[in-house]
Amino acid sequence: MVRVNGPAMSLEASGSLAGAIVFSKWKGRPYVRELVKPANPKSGGQVGIRSMLRFLSQDWKNLSSADHTTWQAKAAAKVISQFNAFMGTNVYRYRDFLAPSQQDPATGAGTLSTLGTLAAVAGVRSITVTQPITTAADGWGVMFFRSLTSTFDGTYDKMKRIGKISGTAAVVFVDSPLSPGTYYYEVRSFTKQGQLGPASTEVNATVV
Repeated sequence: MVRVNGPAMSLEASGSLAGAIVFSKWKGRPYVRELVKPANPKSGGQVGIRSMLRFLSQDWKNLSSADHTTWQAKAAAKVISQFNAFMGTNVYRYRDFLAPSQQDPATGAGTLSTLGTLAAVAGVRSITVTQPITTAADGWGVMFFRSLTSTFDGTYDKMKRIGKISGTAAVVFVDSPLSPGTYYYEVRSFTKQGQLGPASTEVNATVV
């Protein structure tokens, strides 16, 4: 992204040019960038990033004012909002397959939640995956991973959804729409301080 003072002879230029570059504004600052079109917007990596963005943006308002304040220094250094600092940093952490953190800097500490037995139940073009929570401790969320083959590793490109840990309420992921076949799932929980837990035991269900 390139910041400009007067793109295309105008301070208000916007839109694309020749399908190659884009003129726009971000936080009131004009810029020009290359027009990028994902080759596959439904790839594993794209789905995982969108899941992380959804989780972070929805839960920002639930963080304490003390948590918000920890992002001030990074926000000021980059001339962005605390929210954008929180979002950007945690998305980059996930790209390195690290858990997000409510505070900056992430310590990777905290006590992981105690998880019950993972279960998967097939429905009409869907599978409901339920993760019971025995003890919440410092747990913040649960990452759900899916594969079409058994004995898989829950990696960056296989994450499909993140559910928030709220006390001992079960965290549920309804995976749909699905084509007929057998799907395999495992989860990893993470703490508010950015510690990613180990993979759970794998479960599966079959959609007919």
